[in-house]
Amino acid sequence: MRPLKIGITGVRGIVGETLTPELIVNFAQAFGTYLDRGRILVGRDPRPSGPMVHAAVVSGLLATGCDVVDLGICPTPSLQLAVRDTGAQGGISITAGHNPSNWNALKFVRHDGLYLNAGQAEELLDIVHQGEFDKATWDRISTRVGQHDAVPHHVSLLLSSFDRDAIRSRGLRVAVDCCNGAASLLVPRWLEQLGCTVLAINDDVHAPFPHRPEPTPVNMAQLKAVVRAGGADIGFAHDTNGERLGLVAADGTALSEEVTLLLASAIALTAEPGTVVTNVSTTRGIDDVAARLGGRVVRTPVGQSYVSEAMVEHKAVIGGEGNGGVAVPRLLCSNDAAATEALILEHMARTGKSLASLVAELPQYAMVKLDFPVRPNAIYSLLQGFRDDIEHDFPTADVSDGIKVMWPDGWVHVRASQTESMVRIISEASSAKRARDLADWARDRMGTGN
Repeated sequence: MRPLKIGITGVRGIVGETLTPELIVNFAQAFGTYLDRGRILVGRDPRPSGPMVHAAVVSGLLATGCDVVDLGICPTPSLQLAVRDTGAQGGISITAGHNPSNWNALKFVRHDGLYLNAGQAEELLDIVHQGEFDKATWDRISTRVGQHDAVPHHVSLLLSSFDRDAIRSRGLRVAVDCCNGAASLLVPRWLEQLGCTVLAINDDVHAPFPHRPEPTPVNMAQLKAVVRAGGADIGFAHDTNGERLGLVAADGTALSEEVTLLLASAIALTAEPGTVVTNVSTTRGIDDVAARLGGRVVRTPVGQSYVSEAMVEHKAVIGGEGNGGVAVPRLLCSNDAAATEALILEHMARTGKSLASLVAELPQYAMVKLDFPVRPNAIYSLLQGFRDDIEHDFPTADVSDGIKVMWPDGWVHVRASQTESMVRIISEASSAKRARDLADWARDRMGTGN
């Protein structure tokens, strides 16, 4: 397979196979054309292909007559806040987030700091496919690329948006695994300014990623060891661009990535009952928490852009997905791991509770997640076959994004990944056995094998 993913999340692929300089230049030219030139901010995570992709992006933007400001290695949320607060027309974050080092991607940010929504992404793709780009004449091409550090502004917003005094007074010890990603330039620095004792590992942007950068329990072995050895109150695991967050309790227990949004939702709803926005694949524990705390849940198709749009529409108090991505509206309706950390630390400081005790108050469900690589041209026929096979028995299945089948004691969701060439099966139930049985049922009905 030669995977290339183009859609609402931008364009993503394996460097040297499908993500080529020509493709990158074309997308950059299309984005410059879509925004009718203007000032565009560009930042990246530290993966090895970053300089090449960055050069192609800048070339494409300059060719359309844009003024380009280079943020260097920069967390995506820092770029988004800079776009919003400096009056830029947009931004491009060069990052494949949770994907391994051989991947890279372009993520497109509009003037308000949010990603392009579905309609805007379609307009951009139309420009790409038509290949008709604005072309600046020689005397209208900018002769320099500006330089800007967006991290200090992000730090300032974090410090002013949360109860710094309460956190400082608690004297928390915090372990952080930055995965040698862009969060290395932000998180240890601002946690120290909060008054935390910081135990940072993998915080060198010039070093390779030490493990797969998805903040799931299987990738938290180093962080667990640091939490236990250093007597930390909590551990935070990052992806490469500062959007997703995983948690480790003081005893070294690595928590499911589903817990991050579940905990953040409980914290936000305790402070202000309101709307939680999440996708159709996220744990039903969100619904339980909302019902208990006087909130309501709005569900969207999978994808941060869908969640962000719904958060704005419904004036949500919190939003995110079950992959560790949480959007805290105090800063921006888009995923920000640092803001999520601040929300959790603030609540721990104010309540005096440990992470383990806070998590013990949350609903407990078992979830199974299976991934099956599928050739790109076969994914949607496979999903349609599954839908045709089960629609007679389950006429009320949710087909807003893939196919989600619900029972009184559980559910299973089958959908195409937005970031890789694979089909994902996610199931949840009150017991691990029931969750596994539901996942196996879907796998068998799809004919994906053992």
